[in-house]
Amino acid sequence: MLFYTYIIENPSGIFYKGSTSDYLRRLEQHNAGLSKYTRGKGPWKLVFVQIFQTRKEAEEQETKLKRCNKEYLHWLITQSVNILHKNLDR
Repeated sequence: MLFYTYIIENPSGIFYKGSTSDYLRRLEQHNAGLSKYTRGKGPWKLVFVQIFQTRKEAEEQETKLKRCNKEYLHWLITQSVNILHKNLDR
């Protein structure tokens, strides 16, 4: 099983960082108001997904991203580690 670190963004420019084994399901949960922090702050859009082989790696990356400033996150979203970025290039 693969694991993912993801970043979602709302129209106000607020970022939320998380990790999961199913990032599309998590996005649906955030937009359905099932996550305490993101409830009432959406709609949320998926802007970054990074893939990992283990849950531990994904959770460690999530922890690191939670300490990053917005400028870094905007830069990271454009990088090749973002599997969404790769899909947009097609």
